[in-house]
Amino acid sequence: MNDLFNLFNLQNRSPDGSLALAQCENRTLQIFDPESSGEMSTTDPHSLTEPSAALSTNARIFNQPAPILDFVWYPTASPQNPASFCFVASVRECPVKLLDASDGRLRASYRIVDHRERQIAPHSLAFNLTGERFGCTLVYVQISQPPARLYCGFEDAIEVFDVSRPGEGKRLHTTPSKKSKDGLKGIISALAFSPSYSEAESFYAAGSFSPTPSNIALFSDSQSETPIMFLGGGPRAGVTQVQFNPSRPHILYAAYRGRGSGSIYSWDLRANLGSPVEVFCQNSAAALDASERKVNNQKMRFDVDVLGRYLGVGDPKGNVSVFDLGSSEKTIDDTVVEGQHSFLECDTQINRPVLEFIAHEDAVGSVTFNPLRPVALSVSGARHFKDVVETDSSNEEDDEVDDLLLQRNAPTSPEPNGRKKHSQPVTFDSSIKLWDFSRPTESELGACIGK
Repeated sequence: MNDLFNLFNLQNRSPDGSLALAQCENRTLQIFDPESSGEMSTTDPHSLTEPSAALSTNARIFNQPAPILDFVWYPTASPQNPASFCFVASVRECPVKLLDASDGRLRASYRIVDHRERQIAPHSLAFNLTGERFGCTLVYVQISQPPARLYCGFEDAIEVFDVSRPGEGKRLHTTPSKKSKDGLKGIISALAFSPSYSEAESFYAAGSFSPTPSNIALFSDSQSETPIMFLGGGPRAGVTQVQFNPSRPHILYAAYRGRGSGSIYSWDLRANLGSPVEVFCQNSAAALDASERKVNNQKMRFDVDVLGRYLGVGDPKGNVSVFDLGSSEKTIDDTVVEGQHSFLECDTQINRPVLEFIAHEDAVGSVTFNPLRPVALSVSGARHFKDVVETDSSNEEDDEVDDLLLQRNAPTSPEPNGRKKHSQPVTFDSSIKLWDFSRPTESELGACIGK
């Protein structure tokens, strides 16, 4: 990015894979075509090549008045269909916005108001899969097919809006009351719908920031607000993302922040829900001792490819890890179970990535796969402050870091009100990179020749 002190937080692929929507630190949403420049990087684990340059695109920039909490594409969004080419964004202290992806104009807004008449911005957004199955358009007309619904998660509740017509939403309380210990308590920070085989069996998962043992619950899309079941056995940490396997809707993945960062947890909804069946642990996190492991509260968004075979995720060190979800070889690392995952049951399997490579020079906020091509997109960026830089940076990097900090925090004339200016964060690498997985690796070539 042109601004050294701006950074990409998250990005999300459009359903047809043609565009990407990125959330930035400077309160903007940017839409760009990541594959238009033709610059891609091969990802051979034996001979990884560096990209010629970070992707530079002419993005469409949509400025927002406040920090952006979440965003999501409409299920059938595509530049080829202007009616559904839109996305939803949650902006702090504003109604939920339905924005046109071509020019950023406001199509509709959805107000969530609490008992004090305050605007509530949800922390999580998700469309049910009705819009994807039936291809409904966003116009206010009477239609025979079931309309798409927008689910918005906030503290102790989920607001549901019918996007085919105006009006207030329906509030689903995830807990009976503030004082009650039942239900799903806290901010609903993650939502995901299961790609079920039938509409009658459709359900969705909701995760909470509350660091409790069972902070993920399953709800029915067509029944009451009472949870169907709770998932347990995960770390006592806030949930940042939940996602179902596209080809196996009974498999649910979840990511956590804080002490749960660095691993992806997986549950089989047909088996014991009290403990995850698999944990996908990144090598960079497993190599650290408990004393060296740092608590990371930044969202690290993972993705599962459309066939449900591979899972990709980044880490704070700039690495991208790819796990094979279809591999029959399962390994249990005793050192990891005794350390970072000591709370897990003995039958939980710890899986390591089949590919891990250095992608960026800063934290990788999200990794997404293209649904139509064997490529992946990664974005990087994190906020660094002077006290953190002084303890983490090496001697060779001190001069470069100090120059960057001095440039950001250069002394200026005092403010009229006499207030002292605070140090501003800096970012070391804010870039977008495209990775090509279509080229065979050396091991794959050797196997083909051997046959």
